[in-house]
Parts: sequence; structure tokens; C-alpha cells
Amino acid sequence: MLRTNTCGELNIQHAGQEITLSGWIQKSRDLGGMTFIDLRDRYGITQLVFNMESGASLCQQARKLGREFVIQVSGTVAERSNKNKNIPTGEIEIIVNTLKVLNSSITPPFTIEDKSDGGDELRMKYRYLDLRRNPVKNNMQLRHQMALETRNFLDSQGFLEIETPFLIKSTPEGARDFVVPSRMNEGQFYALPQSPQTFKQLLMVAGYDRYFQIVRCFRDEDLRADRQPEFTQIDCEMSFVTQEDILTTFEGLAKHLFKKVKNVEIEDFPWMPYSEAMKNYGSDKPDLRFKMKFVELNEIAQGKGFGVFDDAELVVGICADGCAGYSRKQLDQLTDFVRKPQIGAKGLVYVKYNEDGTIKSSVDKFYDQETLKDWAELFNAKPGDLMLVLSGDVDQTRKALCELRLEMGNRLELRDPNIFKPLWVVDFPLLEWDEDTKRFHAMHHPFTSPKIEDSELMESNPGAVRANAYDMVINGVEIGGGSIRIHDKTLQKRMFTLLGFSDEEAQNQFGFLMNAFEYGAPPHGGIALGFDRLTALFGGSDSIRDFIAFPKNNSGRDVMIDSPSVISEDQLDELRLKIKK
Repeated sequence: MLRTNTCGELNIQHAGQEITLSGWIQKSRDLGGMTFIDLRDRYGITQLVFNMESGASLCQQARKLGREFVIQVSGTVAERSNKNKNIPTGEIEIIVNTLKVLNSSITPPFTIEDKSDGGDELRMKYRYLDLRRNPVKNNMQLRHQMALETRNFLDSQGFLEIETPFLIKSTPEGARDFVVPSRMNEGQFYALPQSPQTFKQLLMVAGYDRYFQIVRCFRDEDLRADRQPEFTQIDCEMSFVTQEDILTTFEGLAKHLFKKVKNVEIEDFPWMPYSEAMKNYGSDKPDLRFKMKFVELNEIAQGKGFGVFDDAELVVGICADGCAGYSRKQLDQLTDFVRKPQIGAKGLVYVKYNEDGTIKSSVDKFYDQETLKDWAELFNAKPGDLMLVLSGDVDQTRKALCELRLEMGNRLELRDPNIFKPLWVVDFPLLEWDEDTKRFHAMHHPFTSPKIEDSELMESNPGAVRANAYDMVINGVEIGGGSIRIHDKTLQKRMFTLLGFSDEEAQNQFGFLMNAFEYGAPPHGGIALGFDRLTALFGGSDSIRDFIAFPKNNSGRDVMIDSPSVISEDQLDELRLKIKK
């Protein structure tokens, strides 16, 4: 070993000991007769002291060292006269008596500090340097701890970790696949898995009744803060279980992680039907850290001559506590916010319930004080509150009001990252209608079981069928989801028919699974939790990128290795592919 200790473990108890350290130079300070160097490794920082008493040549050598040089030093642990209480090693320093340069370094393109002067793209280009910074290093340590505790919990519950293939078959459902040409099978392609869905179901048929895997998955889709083309999920499946069994197990996993990783006790997860989530919050992943439930006003707001409301499918609003004092400028800002193209509302109606009990609105021309007080009663508003109302098509208006609710939560600082409000959203629709293709698509995937009591509606009213599906939501973030699966071949065939698959297409795509069901498939179900999202949530961030060692940028590129890239003509010929120019 090139060191006896790390740069993060020495303290006053080690005073007088002879030690050897190795690491990178964080910074150096030349004070004439003495030179101080902060030496850094993964574990922390230790101050080194070079003085003339140790030797003039050694002191001169230290002065020539630059930032990020890799060095090895030996010396004596001594108590510092000016202690640094901000670091664990701040009570001691090392009086160096030998120095060896293990490697030199050119000047880094940005400072290796907690608050770096490098922008996102620059730090991504030199990610191996960015990973040296404490914030990113802490994220990597958090990710490791999350994975370790996940394995510990699932192992304690009898789960086996089993690997599934990365080179699989492309399927038409779901997001777009990444495809890989096969050299040995001309004109044929593998796909990288969007999830190990069919393989974990086959493991249930095989009798491995509790499976899990912390697995890399791939989706060729547009990116944003919580998406990457390759991502990691905690993938799980169980046999001989009900929905409640699965939710209890993985609520237990979440509670275990919060306790072990953050030392936080979280409450039991409430269950909320999808229909209730959409009606009250306009989202299937509601943030329950604050109130502002939707209030529908159709019955008391329509028929008063205000065409914007009279012609709308839905009139709905929220009540912001204590915001009646908002200025005209603040209200205009909210109006501009809801009119953004990505929000999609045409305008905003406000109603101020003033402290003196009077009510002032932007629609006083159409509604008298008595009617507006009826509104306030419906909102459970009190003097000092502000009611914000949108109208229009049902789906679009709920979506816009959801965004406004979140915006108000941000403005009022109600979305505290240190408070955690989890829930299960259940009873999703089994299918969703696609106007472009004029057919139903599976809302989750084609192996999701319908609610038994709704299965008789599959042919007569497919849009009304509820799925035996569920999502874990924490603080407005969809952490993951799953379902009870179809294990009966006849029911699976009905599902494929609903999705527009011919018998031949179903056999070509999923024949291996259908055939496996002939050999005694047990009732089973599972869940997949987004490991990157869960880790980012624990780290208090909206972006998963800083919790992945080598992420892609928003264009799906790895700017560090310059990927994706072209391949040689020889490689293309070997794969019998041609690139159009």
C-alpha cells in the first residue's frame, strides 16, 4: 500500500504517529519559510506542513507542486495551532519529512471545489474531474448506500437477485427501443431492454417466486431532468400474492431506506384512486406536502353570463392561503405563467377574500358579493385567502391547474425537500385511447391484469376498465409502478385483441411468454422503482444526472467520450449496413 491512512481519518488521537498519505493536491499556500498543502482523497482533506526545519530542498520541492498533482508524503501527525472545525481532520496537520510525486497534472479546466466555476457542459466533458468534487462524490456514496440497503432489505424478505439478458427482442409497445444489429444473423436486430418485464414473468413460471434485480434499462426517448437514455431500476416480481401484498412489501422497502439512509421515519402510505388524484390534483403523481385541492365550480359559476365559464367543460380552482394581498403585478405574473405554451391556459380568474370580509375579483362584472361568498364557502376560504380559477376542456384545464398549484407551492415555499409525503396511486385505467392511431394502447404494458370486476367490460366498454396497477409517488415524483400480471392465456389473448394485435402478431412478439403460460403460470405481480429518481429524491434534487457517474446530456450525448459516434466502413460492411448520406 502507498499509504498507511486516508486523508479523512486522522485526528488528535494520532498525534505523534508516523504515517504515510497519498492523494491529490487541493491547494497550496506559500508563507515564506513554510508551505502548507491541502491533500485530498475520497475520504477527506489533511493539511501538510513543509518547513525549513524539515529541509530547504524539501520545502523548495513542495513549492513547485501544482493543483491536482498526485503525491505521496510521510511525516509526523501534530496538533494544529489554528484548528479548522469545518473538517474532521481540522485538529491536526502532518509535518512532512519525505515527499514523492506520483504524477503531475496540467491545470484543470475548472476548480475542484464544492462550488465549481465550471458550467454543466464543461463539467460533463471532464466528468472524471467533476467526480472528484465533494457534492458529486457524496451523491455517489448515497447511491452506493441506497443499493446496499435495497439488497439488504430484499434479501431479508426472501428475494433472489437474478440477472436477465441485455440483448433481447424488440417489441412495438411502450417507448422506442435502442436496437443492435446482429453480425451473425444478417438483417436481424436485438433490442436493449426497456425493462426485464417478460423475463421476470418467466422466472415466476420457473418457480423463483421472489425475484429482484438492480438493473440497467434503456429507452430511446426525449430527455429531461428526470430521464436518461440508460437508467437503473429496482426490478421485482412476486408469485402467489395480491396487490396488497406487493404494496405492503415495497412500502416496507421505502420505509427501510428512509430509516437506514436518512434516519427518517415516514408515515404509512395512503391509497388514492387514479380518478381521485386527477380530480383533486390534476395529476397521477400528486404532491401532498401542501393542500390546495381542486374545487369544481361548474354548478355555481356557470349560467351567469360570463361566456368563458359558460362555454367551458370544467371550471375549477385552488385556494392559496394568505395570498389575498397579492399585488396586481404578482397576479399578472401568475396569468403570464398559465398562458405559457407548455401550460396552455387562456387566462386566469382571481378572487381575493380580503381581511375585512369583502371579496374582490377579476370578474366582478358578472358575479355579485353574495355569489362570490358562495365560491369562498365552497373553497373553505377564510379572510386573507386568494382563489385562482381556470376553465376550459377537462383534461387540459386540470393539467394547467396542476402546474399552477405546483407553482404556488414553490412560491409559498411549501415544497420542503426535507419533508416526505408518500402515497400509492391505484386503480389506473387499463387502456388509453390514442387519437393518432385510433386505437387503445396499454396504459402500463400489455401484461397488466384488469380488475376482475371490470373484465366483463373489456369488449363492451374498454375505456372504463380499471387496471390492477399501482404507482409509488413521493413528493409529486413517480418513483415507480407495477401491476398484478395476467397469468391466464385466454385473458392475455383478449388483451392482445383489444390492443389491435392479430393472433399471428401476438404469437410472433410474445409467443414465448404465451407458451410458457401453458405450463402452470402462478398468479404473480411486481413493481419497478426508478433507482436514479429515488436516489435523487433522497439527495434533495430534481435532476437524476448528478446521481449517475457518467450521465448523458439533454441531447443524449456523452460529451466526455463523444458518443454516439460514426463507425468505420469495415464495421458497417461486417454488419451488412449502409448509411444514407
